Amino acid sequence: MPASRPAVPARGLLAPLVVLALLAGLTAWSVLALQPPAPAPADAPATSFSAARAFGHVAEIAAETHVAGSEAHARVVDGLVTTLTGLGLDTRVQNAVGTWQSSPGAAEMARVRNVVAVLPGTGSTGRLFLVAHTDSVETGPGASDDAAGVATLLETVRALREGEPLRNDVVVVLTDAEEACLCGAEAFAASHPLATQGGVVLNLEARGTTGPPITFETSPGNAGLAQRYADAAPHPVASSFAVEVYRTLPNDTDFSVLLADGDFTGLNTAFIDGNAAYHTPQDTPSRLDQGTLQALGDNTLALTRQLGDADLGDLARPGDGDATYFPLLWGLVRHPGSLVWPLAAAAVLGVVGLAVVDRRRGSSLPRTLLGALSAVVPLVLAPLAVVGLWRLLVLVRPGYASMLDPWRPGWFRLAAVAVVLAVVLAWYALLRRRVGPAALRTGALAVLAVLAVVLAALAPGGSYLAALPALAGVLAGLLPERLRLLGGLVAGAVAVVVLAPTVALFFPALGLAGGAAPAAVATLLGLALLPVVEELFAPPSQPGGRRSVAVPALAVGLVVVLTAVGIAVDRFDQQHPVPSQLVYALEADTGEAWWASTEADPGEYTARYVGGAQELPHDYPYLAGRSVAAGPAEVADLPAAAVQVLDDRTADGRRTVTVRVTPQRDVRLVVLDLRADGGSVVAARVEARDAPADALGEDRLWLTFHAPPREGVEATFTVEGDGPLSLRVVDGSDGLSGLPGFEPRPAGVDAAGTHSSDLVVVGATTDLG
Repeated sequence: MPASRPAVPARGLLAPLVVLALLAGLTAWSVLALQPPAPAPADAPATSFSAARAFGHVAEIAAETHVAGSEAHARVVDGLVTTLTGLGLDTRVQNAVGTWQSSPGAAEMARVRNVVAVLPGTGSTGRLFLVAHTDSVETGPGASDDAAGVATLLETVRALREGEPLRNDVVVVLTDAEEACLCGAEAFAASHPLATQGGVVLNLEARGTTGPPITFETSPGNAGLAQRYADAAPHPVASSFAVEVYRTLPNDTDFSVLLADGDFTGLNTAFIDGNAAYHTPQDTPSRLDQGTLQALGDNTLALTRQLGDADLGDLARPGDGDATYFPLLWGLVRHPGSLVWPLAAAAVLGVVGLAVVDRRRGSSLPRTLLGALSAVVPLVLAPLAVVGLWRLLVLVRPGYASMLDPWRPGWFRLAAVAVVLAVVLAWYALLRRRVGPAALRTGALAVLAVLAVVLAALAPGGSYLAALPALAGVLAGLLPERLRLLGGLVAGAVAVVVLAPTVALFFPALGLAGGAAPAAVATLLGLALLPVVEELFAPPSQPGGRRSVAVPALAVGLVVVLTAVGIAVDRFDQQHPVPSQLVYALEADTGEAWWASTEADPGEYTARYVGGAQELPHDYPYLAGRSVAAGPAEVADLPAAAVQVLDDRTADGRRTVTVRVTPQRDVRLVVLDLRADGGSVVAARVEARDAPADALGEDRLWLTFHAPPREGVEATFTVEGDGPLSLRVVDGSDGLSGLPGFEPRPAGVDAAGTHSSDLVVVGATTDLG
């Protein structure tokens, strides 16, 4: 009679719990390493950056809303000229008309006042441009966006003046009308003499009020600039994957305009957490995190010194390729882009080799293939579950519907990570006995390896996210059984330091409303930790039903607790209001008026004015071509803009009409909507600037002009065809107070962070014959 097998000893939980605690601590360290430093006081050394000194500029610039073209903005510009001149820079104001964001039949233009100041170098090899924008949105004072960027440049220049002169010319470009249409940057690139030869740009932006400044965009061929950034920045937070993602998005900043010009290279930096206050009345100096301001300033000053003394000849032109880089505990890790494919290939070959080793250990190749196929399940379900969590929160708090992120999102972000953990653990608990731990582990690594190859082809700067954890997991999997937990710790540590910072940065970047993307990255981390997770369960040869239920159940309980805490902590109040978006539209020559809102599900306050969704019978800026919640409104006594025909002539089959459009109230934009029945608009010139060519050739031209002069806008249109012409003019102003039927928002409700919040538009049509 054969001898019976010795019983497999029950697994203890102490060792895996210690390992998990170490990995949790490493995760926390990886995330905390991204956070900004403490702000330096006003008496910090003169050659260093001081957030306290810079904050004085923020308070002055953001004392009130300062939209492009407003008297408040004029005061900001005058103050900046005085400050930069006092620092010894040759400072001028560029008065111009800029244009950007055009498409067939539509274009945007603006009258701009850019502040341009020069700090000459001792032997310049090129120009370094420090760029931020001076205008705010219509609904808020713009302390973070972008008074913080402007103040950072002022304090940077002051510190530079206290040190040794730089080799290269430094040009400070404080642009206008960024919020309206990026037109200040376009005017600078198109017509300012200092822009003709291009150079290297450091652009400063914000999309929140706190968090680490992230260098999220670069010019193509960024290897040289990435090296300079890694060497110089004292608080480097940057990711080549973020660069890849941003290049696919439709978002634009002044940096986009300068890159499109073709003569500039550079880096684009912004801080993005605290998004609930972005573009709202709550973007005040008191809400700006001065630690964030310190990090932004430290990096900007160090980079300016680094690039100011470098040979800019090569850096001012795109390099041969992009680098791969990402934040690590002690700084920025980078490697040449040429290593992307070898690392991805090594990950694939490594997984194939591990599958062969697993087969010799008793796990069949079909099981490994099944494990790989099944690993796709949590990659799909976990992001969907996080989307479900956000929808649940919107049901509980309808005010979240129009927000990217709650006011206090921290607990909810942890709950989203716990959701991912619950999905991964439930999937693993259900399949580990049927498929086998080794097959699931190797199958998960196979998914990572395949993803590394896909990213190498489509987004090379992000391939490291899958390739490095896969390689570490393969090496750990090859270790003998007695070292399995140690291997899991090492492989898990690699996955944590590579993936956890990306999860932490993606949540504020995309918000809980876009939580599927960070959830997908968190799922990759969960799959990479499977060897450690396995130690929490009983060996497959032993009954272990309780643990199989208890482990994922604990994660589910964690989701419930964290969500409940988040709901208790994040409440709307006067300092954290419910956003509401409302527009008043009046058609003066027909006597019609409407309230309208772009809120998908209008809140309690907005619902007083609007009903069901509809498309308004006339086009208005920000509302045209879309269905909006709308309702009838009382007709206000608001005059339409006056239209005067200055010239009208026909020659060679073309009719040229010149008009002056003069608003009869204080407005921030004018829309000139020219319609040529049976013809086409072949040329247009507004305030001595030609409209973009790609906007022409249609039978209609919708031209939005921001910051119009008080004396009115002069425009000349040339039309082919002999049909009748009509010009509909819509002008827009800010502020709903005084309109008939309007009641001020109650405490705890405020304007949403959109360009159309509290917009008043008045339209009327002039028949030009």
